[in-house]
Amino acid sequence: MERLTSVEEFRTLQSRVIAALDPTVPTIVIPAGTCGQASGASDLIRVAKRYLLEKRLTDKVRLRISGCHGFCEMEPSVLIEPQKMFYPRVSMNDMSRIIDATAEGKVIEELLFVDPTTGERIRKQSDIPFFKKQFRLLMERNERVDPRRILDYIESGGYTALAEVLAERDPEWVVSEVKASGLRGRGGAGFPTGIKWEMLAKQPSDKGKFIVCNADEGDPGAYMDRSILEGNPHSIIEGMIIGAFATGATDGIIYVCCEFPLAIKHIGMALEQAYELGLLGENILGAGFSFNMTMVKGAGAFVCGEETAMIHSIEGYTGEPRQRPPFPIQKGINGKPTAINNVETWANIPIIIRDGAKAYASIGTPNNSGTKIFSLVGKVKHTGLVEMPMGTTIGEIVYNVGGGAVGNSEIKAVQTGGPSGGCIPASSFDLPVDYDTLAKFGSIMGSGGMIVM
Repeated sequence: MERLTSVEEFRTLQSRVIAALDPTVPTIVIPAGTCGQASGASDLIRVAKRYLLEKRLTDKVRLRISGCHGFCEMEPSVLIEPQKMFYPRVSMNDMSRIIDATAEGKVIEELLFVDPTTGERIRKQSDIPFFKKQFRLLMERNERVDPRRILDYIESGGYTALAEVLAERDPEWVVSEVKASGLRGRGGAGFPTGIKWEMLAKQPSDKGKFIVCNADEGDPGAYMDRSILEGNPHSIIEGMIIGAFATGATDGIIYVCCEFPLAIKHIGMALEQAYELGLLGENILGAGFSFNMTMVKGAGAFVCGEETAMIHSIEGYTGEPRQRPPFPIQKGINGKPTAINNVETWANIPIIIRDGAKAYASIGTPNNSGTKIFSLVGKVKHTGLVEMPMGTTIGEIVYNVGGGAVGNSEIKAVQTGGPSGGCIPASSFDLPVDYDTLAKFGSIMGSGGMIVM
């Protein structure tokens, strides 16, 4: 790939990539996040590649290897585009049949998802109860891209928001859009992202500034951030480049847990490709704006999810928290102003810029806008990653999406917020899930873990 030197060159490349795709050719999508690979997705991929080549079907059927789609319990699964047909728990022996049927425009009825309540076979993914009730802003984008291919991300609309920002060349407008969106930090504290950015923008920039992606996800049962890191790393990179432009940051760091080898691999590839294409480095897209990013691997200490401990770790010291003030915005990495947001927060930024702050703020509730990804695990029928508008009740998530209790037992409670959170009894499942309500009740939302008991 040649380095792009202007916004116009980027838009030309994007138009060319989109035009090269024939919409009449179906695509077989195999989710191969950690959950998928643990369940056998790698075997399906090998069978699919070999069969497509042997039968010379590469012109009739495309193959995309994506990250996690969220319904982790049903892995390994296969999604057929554009019909969005969903085949759960696919075996190696079924893979060749699925390819043949896809090439002929047919459906294999006996392999479709069966509704456990009605016994009905459901063709479309969006009609499956687990997906039907969700509002998938981030998770749906995992389906569209191969995380190892930057052109996949560009074809699906990626880096469009960055191009718009660099064409406008107005950092204050970007900050005002993020403020107007109502986005709050998805790492647990829920601090307004736009206000944090505004504070960083006002800090002196003569010695440089840092922005950091906190990808040190360690809460029990929580794996939302890992899923985005593995499945759509460019969404985080694009969000951070936009954030750097808005705040005057010169350097960015993705601090990722060492226990996420697949995420580390995909982030490394994504950073390399972004540099190669001219989306990172000096004079990005000819806009006179420079920004560099790197990845730092944490050693696995849970405490390094706390921002001051993370800063110590990045600097090469033992990850131990320190007293605040001074806050990282004033004195962070190497004494320079530093703003830290988590994975999900950064991934929302391109959506806000591309769709507009007003559209984003219309989702959720007035003081808790947008969606939130929850990892729904424990004693519930359907486990996986669930993305819902902020303000959705616990009961809707557990019963309407999760399907309720396993067997004849009754659900007693849900533990939210990881080790710092609390248990919410079933009698209070009408509570809306947002930062303020859960805090008043005595729990926290945290990063989004939900363990059903």
